[in-house]
Amino acid sequence: MSIEGKVITISGASSGIGEATARLLADKGAHVVLGARRTDRLDAIVKEIAAAGGSARSRALDVTSRADMEAFVAFAEREFGQVDVVVNNAGVMPLSPMAAGKVEEWDRMLDVNVRGVLYGIAAGLPRFKRQGFGHFVNVSSIGGLYVVPTAAVYCATKFAVRAISDGLRQENDDVRVTVISPGVTTSELGSDITEPSARAMMDDYRKIALGADAIARAIAFAIQQPADVDVNEIVVRPTASPN
Repeated sequence: MSIEGKVITISGASSGIGEATARLLADKGAHVVLGARRTDRLDAIVKEIAAAGGSARSRALDVTSRADMEAFVAFAEREFGQVDVVVNNAGVMPLSPMAAGKVEEWDRMLDVNVRGVLYGIAAGLPRFKRQGFGHFVNVSSIGGLYVVPTAAVYCATKFAVRAISDGLRQENDDVRVTVISPGVTTSELGSDITEPSARAMMDDYRKIALGADAIARAIAFAIQQPADVDVNEIVVRPTASPN
């Protein structure tokens, strides 16, 4: 029951849940490989992890590019010899009523939240099958459990993450698959909301937000289980959350 020595890739690692997860897993002895578009932020996090005695690398990553994701996971494998865990964490949440017609934002959510996870699976699964082991941790949301106004498309993407993850689990008895479904969490998720009513709703909702470290601890719990234990889903909400 140890994380020490595991090679773990993390997308969306420049802030929020991804950053908190990278820091916690590195502190527990993992070799963490951070991916995101903001390389300056990644570089700063890697330096801080190294200064604290941890092992970390980073690489620019656009999860909407299959080639980029493949190169990211291949980079981790070259650096550390194998990949044990792929954390598909990158996500966007530009909420709006469907009548607002923000089709470009719908497309962006589909690209990042669904294709990004699929591309992470496509990069990691062949390596896991060759090794005979591996672990996907796919970050969904409580929005993958039920739908609320302004979040129809976002929720659809997170329902998809749960469906994809369970199908992946059923098809592969040598690969572990965990879905992490956070409630409202302190992060940059939702900072791209452009519709005023949705932004006001989210600002109010965030008053009870959990720190990102709470989600990082849930991810660490799933990873550190023995090889024959697959924690399939963890839902983490603020105690004060009404739903």
